[in-house]
Amino acid sequence: MLTLLIAYLASSAWCAQYPGEQEVFNSSFVAVNAMEPGILVEMRYFGDNNFLGRKVAGYSAARCLLTKPAAQALAAVQRDLREFSLSLRVYDCYRPQRAVDDFVQWAKDLSDARMKKTFYPDVDKKDLFKEGYIAAKSGHSRGSTLDLTIDGLDMGTAYDYFDKLAHTLNPAIGAVQKANRALLKLAMEKHGFKNLPDEWWHFTLKDEPFPGRYFDVPIE
Repeated sequence: MLTLLIAYLASSAWCAQYPGEQEVFNSSFVAVNAMEPGILVEMRYFGDNNFLGRKVAGYSAARCLLTKPAAQALAAVQRDLREFSLSLRVYDCYRPQRAVDDFVQWAKDLSDARMKKTFYPDVDKKDLFKEGYIAAKSGHSRGSTLDLTIDGLDMGTAYDYFDKLAHTLNPAIGAVQKANRALLKLAMEKHGFKNLPDEWWHFTLKDEPFPGRYFDVPIE
């Protein structure tokens, strides 16, 4: 009962701070599979295969939600790749602010390093903020940023790998991996997305509809 009361009070405070947020979200966001059913959805933060090693706050369903323009552009990318018998696989899409807050709290707990070997073997956890791997705000919370790959292609590192090897144009990866990253980048850029140079998997729609707004509606 106490847990439910705390959740209710937190929700009430959030609604008071952002009046109409839910309505704007409902009218502006869509599940990518509604636009293009062929896109493979593997929401990593809904499960435990991620750098926290557990489900992240705000992920109550394995749904990839994006603003309508971003979802439409992503569907166009999928249609292009389908001509070559390829498919997109998305790992994260819209990310509630509460999930970002969860990342921040996790990063402050230096005693929890159970996923270090897999996701950040060469980075000291105390340096995650300083090196830019964790931040208090994320473009994902604006609804037009997503993390993805081309299914079955070797990109040189795993998703969410905290290392310079994950930089899109890192020269240390192999020729095949460079070509695969270039293919993903070109396919996404053709339909209006821009890549984050530090993460080969991270793309944002250039003309995103909410460039200065951060949503905190949970994924349900």
